[in-house]
Amino acid sequence: MPRSTQPYLPTTIKGKYFYLYLFMDVFSRKIVGFDVFSCELAEHAAAVVTKAYQAEKLKKGDVTLHSDNGSPMKGITMLATLQVLGVIPSFSRPSVSDDNPFSEALFRTVKYHPWYPRKPFETVEAALAWVIVFVDWYNNIHLHSGIKFVTPNDRHQGLDIAVLENRTRLFAAAKENRPDRWSGDIRNWEPAGSVYLNNKQSSKKVRIEI
Repeated sequence: MPRSTQPYLPTTIKGKYFYLYLFMDVFSRKIVGFDVFSCELAEHAAAVVTKAYQAEKLKKGDVTLHSDNGSPMKGITMLATLQVLGVIPSFSRPSVSDDNPFSEALFRTVKYHPWYPRKPFETVEAALAWVIVFVDWYNNIHLHSGIKFVTPNDRHQGLDIAVLENRTRLFAAAKENRPDRWSGDIRNWEPAGSVYLNNKQSSKKVRIEI
């Protein structure tokens, strides 16, 4: 799967692909918007980001949207939509392959998921049906290693704090019960901190990345 804002989903026609548009909140890693189309257009990107914006009940100035430099993300319709919504656009630096690490990790999870179909998708509807199931698993079941093994949805709603506090108590009780099995302190289950692109010194904090 090539590096792209929209992963290419194979079809039964050689050389033709469906395009998966994903919008992710990098703080929680939750997928907040998605859809599948048969072609790449700025209009498609604008439609998906508008739905995500409305679903998350955002307000102007709430988020920065980071994406690659593909034409759908920099098209007039997409940029105009972001301006109307009050979303600040941000783009990857030219010739920097790892400027979109959260999306790269997410797309890899899509590609290597055990349920990923072995056969190409016959229709856009079939591809979207699979993506809907994947997103539900990813947001609500998947214990994400980047956010202390809680689900993206728990992190998104602030429920991870209670989950991790309970996990800390369980680990502490286990150590107290069988200290011979522990060579040091229990694992640090403090909630994951702020999220930055690249590093704290050179990057702005962002909320949504595609």
